[in-house]
Amino acid sequence: MTALESQSQVEPDIEPARKRLALVASKGTLDQAYPPLILATTAASLGWEVGIYFTFYGLDILHKDRMENLKVASLANPAGPIRLPNLLGAMPGATAAATKMMKSWMNNANMPNLKEFIDMAQSLDVTFFACATTMGVMGVEESDLIKGCDIAGAAAFLDFAATADVQLFV
Repeated sequence: MTALESQSQVEPDIEPARKRLALVASKGTLDQAYPPLILATTAASLGWEVGIYFTFYGLDILHKDRMENLKVASLANPAGPIRLPNLLGAMPGATAAATKMMKSWMNNANMPNLKEFIDMAQSLDVTFFACATTMGVMGVEESDLIKGCDIAGAAAFLDFAATADVQLFV
């Protein structure tokens, strides 16, 4: 067979399987809300299928009333925006100052705020799994959450994560 003949018998293009990212967000502080959303929107922008499982305090990221009030802890946070000894980190106003500083850093870096990141993720079809067990334990109702969340137990998320190319607990 000549090279020309072999080129004419090229098999049809087969699309590669879509990559999948499964994230677990378990912390509800402002500095811990950004990493899963940054990773999710980046992966979704690359064409990946993405799901974030919000559990325990991470559920606050999806809570209508709590998401706007997430803070950065200055106490016992040696890598935080305000590096203080624990004694000073416990002083009134330290958490507010650390939170204000982080918001300023994000704004100066032209990063979207938390609500904008959530909207961006949803527009990119990132699936938000709200942990059903955590909701029951913490008395969170579906109506307390932003629109577009899937209520899921651990088994449902594990089914999603089992076929993910990348699984991260952030």
